[in-house]
Amino acid sequence: MTSSAATDIPSDSWIDRWAPSAARPYLRLMRLDRPIGTWLLLLPCWWSTALASPGWPDGRLMVLFAIGAIIMRGAGCIVNDLADRDFDGKVARTATRPLVSGAISIRQAFAFLFLQLMLGLAVLAQLNLFAIGIGAASLLLVFTYPFMKRITYWPQAFLGLTFNWGALVGWAAVHGGLDAPALVLYAAGVFWTLGYDTIYAHQDKEDDILVGVKSLALKLGDASKAWFAGFYSATVLLVGAAGALAGLGWPFWVGLAIAAGHLAWQILDVDLNRPRDCLAKFKSNRDFGLILTAAIVAGRLAA
Repeated sequence: MTSSAATDIPSDSWIDRWAPSAARPYLRLMRLDRPIGTWLLLLPCWWSTALASPGWPDGRLMVLFAIGAIIMRGAGCIVNDLADRDFDGKVARTATRPLVSGAISIRQAFAFLFLQLMLGLAVLAQLNLFAIGIGAASLLLVFTYPFMKRITYWPQAFLGLTFNWGALVGWAAVHGGLDAPALVLYAAGVFWTLGYDTIYAHQDKEDDILVGVKSLALKLGDASKAWFAGFYSATVLLVGAAGALAGLGWPFWVGLAIAAGHLAWQILDVDLNRPRDCLAKFKSNRDFGLILTAAIVAGRLAA
């Protein structure tokens, strides 16, 4: 098997053990062996659904958003790999991806993307009309984000706009409209993404220079930790503002303090010159998101 140090495709994952051989390239194209991206797409949906709910969040909505996050993260990965296939072939870490290696043809990738989008539409159709419209609008971001690293050192900002769109959809699914708490929560998510995805980008600095693409890791360099402090401080302040606007009870503030401590640990402990540590800190944002989900639910119940 290919060494995990030389490729971003995990060796001996559940795909290798359990999936039919014909399905494996498609599952890898969706990054189903790397669920962190799905978590980061899903969590803002759960935050806003819990924030908008009068008590316990609607379990049906929570499940629908989980299914939708799997599907739309997969669709986004396909768009990204189609856009980056020429770049990916120049880098050892990405040279074994299904499109670059020839395991899936471009035509097959487009057909699979169409299937993913139709499945995503089927999930979206379970929501109210306003939420359907908000969700459909995210496609503009999904299809433009992969090209941003060619033109700006701030592609992480565009990823933040894309990955946190669920903060708007979740609120709309409950209330049939948008209100200030959802907009503030969305802004908090954008700053959160600026932090975690810049940490992620630090593991790719050499490869990005090699292929000629831009990132905040290259832009900020040794000043990154100071910027992380700013990004994550804005995240905590804006999440707190969203909770206050929504009238959450005291457990929310306890949970937010714990979540803030987690972000502070990331900043203080991350070694930006060790790719494995950057990846570990990036993945730890799932834990931040789950802590915050629990805080919002508890704060809503206490209110």
